[in-house]
Parts: sequence; structure tokens; C-alpha cells
Amino acid sequence: MKRIWLVVAVLLLAGCGVQPSGVADGGEAPTGVAPGVTLYFVDDRGELRPALRQTERLGTISEALSLLLTGPGVSKLHTEIAQTGVTRVVVITTPGVIQLNVPLTIDEVTPRGIDQIVCTALGVHVQSGGSRSTEVQVRFVQPTPASDERRTCPLIR
Repeated sequence: MKRIWLVVAVLLLAGCGVQPSGVADGGEAPTGVAPGVTLYFVDDRGELRPALRQTERLGTISEALSLLLTGPGVSKLHTEIAQTGVTRVVVITTPGVIQLNVPLTIDEVTPRGIDQIVCTALGVHVQSGGSRSTEVQVRFVQPTPASDERRTCPLIR
């Protein structure tokens, strides 16, 4: 019995070779399950306002933009994006840039409407764990110089 205690004591004193380490940074916390997607519309003062669309999941950037293009629904908010029968948005994501090919011409969207598109896309991107510093290019049906501009959302920094 004395030998067993001796062996246990030696093992406890020697450890198993694992050394303590410092605190490791695990990055940002996971975002978890989303009750829906946040779309950005415009209030009576012309300012962007987030509006949660209850979808029971976050979904993709493309799905969120399709919802945005259908309009605010029954709400005090409005959109500055022209109604369109086509709501499919093609999304190409590369490191640092999200390119959106929208079914609109530049004449069918105001500068605040472009902000709606950019903020909705970045909102989904960030909530999915993407970087807040990602920029967005909105490509229109008829390419214009505005199509090459990289944008950020004034509400997501």
C-alpha cells in the first residue's frame, strides 16, 4: 500500500508535462441564432433605421436584399429604392469587398437607397461573423462610375 501512495505522490509532483499557458484570444463571440434579419429603411426625417424582419433565421446577404427590395411592408418607414419585379441580387464576396449586382439602374435608387442596400448587406455579413471593415460595391444594371465606388455603412463601424 505504501508503494501505491508513493507512485501517486510522484505522479502528482511530476505532472504530465503540460505547462500552463497564458490567456488566448478567441476572437469575437459567436452571433448565435437570429430571430430574423435586419433590413434598413428610411424614417420621416430621411435617416436610416433598422427594422427586424421576423424570418426565424438570419439567411444570406442575397436573401436579405431580396426582402429589402420588396419594401418595408406595413411600417412607418419607407424605402428610397424603386419598386422592381425582380428582387434577385447576385452577391460575390472576396476578402474585404462584397460586390452586389442589383436589378436596378442608378436612376431607380437615391443615395439614401444605396445606403439601405449597403447597410443591409453589411448587417448580415457582420452578424454572420464577417468583418465590420468590409466594403461594399453596388453594381447597377447599367454600369456607372457609382458602380466602382466602395462603400461602408454609416451605422455599422
